[in-house]
Amino acid sequence: MVLQRFSWPYGGRRASFCGSFTGWTECPMGLVGAEFQVVFDLPPGVYQYRFLVDGIWRCDETKPCVRDEYGVISNEVLVENNAHPVVQPEPSSVRGINMDEGTILTTMPPEPSSQNSGVQIAVFRHGISGILLHNTIYDVVPVSSKLAVLDTQLPVKQAFKIMHDEVKDSDNLVDVALTIIRNEISSVPIFKSLPDSSGMPLLNLATLSGILKFLCSKLQEQPEGYSLLQNQLVSIPIGTWSLHTGRESIRQLRTLRLSTPLNSCLDFLLQDRISSIPIVDDNGSLHDVYSLSDIMALAKNDVYARIELEQVTVQNALDVQYQVNGRRQCHTCSQTSTLLEILEELSIPGVRRLVVIEPSTRFVEGIVSLRDIFTYLLG
Repeated sequence: MVLQRFSWPYGGRRASFCGSFTGWTECPMGLVGAEFQVVFDLPPGVYQYRFLVDGIWRCDETKPCVRDEYGVISNEVLVENNAHPVVQPEPSSVRGINMDEGTILTTMPPEPSSQNSGVQIAVFRHGISGILLHNTIYDVVPVSSKLAVLDTQLPVKQAFKIMHDEVKDSDNLVDVALTIIRNEISSVPIFKSLPDSSGMPLLNLATLSGILKFLCSKLQEQPEGYSLLQNQLVSIPIGTWSLHTGRESIRQLRTLRLSTPLNSCLDFLLQDRISSIPIVDDNGSLHDVYSLSDIMALAKNDVYARIELEQVTVQNALDVQYQVNGRRQCHTCSQTSTLLEILEELSIPGVRRLVVIEPSTRFVEGIVSLRDIFTYLLG
């Protein structure tokens, strides 16, 4: 946290202060010499603020100003960890007390709901990056699980790929998460750094869900500093969405019916470079999710040797899965789910995506994956 002083040096009988970090709630300012002042203890980030002087909203035109999408002007400040400590200044003898200085604002501060834009997101991401940069991958390794063993039957080519994407226990969590995302892999091995040349013992596997679980525990220690966590998914630009929702996304959400031929499903997974497709019934309601791991399961059980892909539907393939492992749970959320609820759900081991549904009908609206979350959090 950093002590940050805000001052109004242009006179007046009384002055109040409000900012994006106060929820735009007014805070009284005290008179120190010729200036009205107030001090806040803030986490590093970018904030907007303004002053109410004798009933008139103003900003200090000598400080950085921004205009939001509604045309409202506010001052802006960057709070950094290396900021100088707050000291009480001598009464100002250089600045004249001139109420003509400072920009008069003819509009009231916008409601908090209209402030969930670039500045709030920048502040949130700054805090997230701070947590991940100051913790290493060793911090997410379970105390009771310091050893992992590679499958001795692992193909040589795949083993080389894993070794190429390895991380050391001293690597920070941002670099590890980016390694997983950029290489489009699900996990990377963690090796213990040793001062001598005796080798690098394998500790565990790093996953996005493991990093997210650690991040959630840190966010719960100071929830008041991350108001964006309470924002609903409907207001957050993240995920892949169906065209009917009117929401923009990099690609349009694809869903398939139970009657879709299995080979078509496999083609879509490969062509779109995605890991899963929601499977819906004739009403568009969620039935299950077919993923790349399901393909591997069919190969493991030698199903491909006994079927004709052109004649098998997604329903048939799922029935085979159910016979072996039983009916499985689809992890879902709604557009009214908060960002915190989504983070907590995705931090559960084995949960790599949430299907966004309309609660009453289970109609599929979108999908949010672990990769989506980390791409959003890291900007």
